[in-house]
Amino acid sequence: MDKEHVLDTILNGEIVVEGRFVDASNATLFAKAVVGEDSVSVIYKPIAGEQPLWDFPDGHLAHREYAAYLFSQELGLSLVPFTTLRDGPFGPGSVQQWIEVDSSIDVVDYVQSSPETLRPMVIFDAIVNNTDRKFGHILITEDYQIFGCDHGLTFHEDDKLRTVLWNWSESEFTETEIALLRRAKESVEVLSGLITPVEIEALTTRIERLLELGIFPAPSELWPPVPWPPY
Repeated sequence: MDKEHVLDTILNGEIVVEGRFVDASNATLFAKAVVGEDSVSVIYKPIAGEQPLWDFPDGHLAHREYAAYLFSQELGLSLVPFTTLRDGPFGPGSVQQWIEVDSSIDVVDYVQSSPETLRPMVIFDAIVNNTDRKFGHILITEDYQIFGCDHGLTFHEDDKLRTVLWNWSESEFTETEIALLRRAKESVEVLSGLITPVEIEALTTRIERLLELGIFPAPSELWPPVPWPPY
């Protein structure tokens, strides 16, 4: 199935739930988007299955999932699997293309080796203020394409960066990364309606601070730097 057909199936196919990830704190369902004899594996996260979070009281996690995808695409990073907001058997929610990972790749070892291929994800997480970048949220395919999943805890107005990707802490940005930050600053309005105006303002301020410092952020002493559990 070519890419256009895959995306069309995810957008318009019937969502058929096949299972649930029981370890997830919010409803996270493995499903198929089905059109005729064609199907595409997806992750469906209905808004109705979201648990209230004291530190993310505004909006819906599904909207943040979609916002992360939209911003990744806007910046030309393609780090987040195709994601959309649409209806499903348990109501509206986010639907994201399932990525088949290479199970022979040890993600922890890969991260600790500090490959240059992870730098785009590191700067993306710093921009969107990802508070939940675990090893298990880094997806590596057989041909070493890298994707990130589970972006429901992003774009908070307060600095809450928590990640297993601190290897690049205080390293200088490259010219390409500086250009990426400038493009991000010009693109924040694409997220209007998905996150709050206060969060958009904080996003702009965060990008400006990264540009001013010119280096990857260091762990905060005021906030746990690594999500728990880290995988």
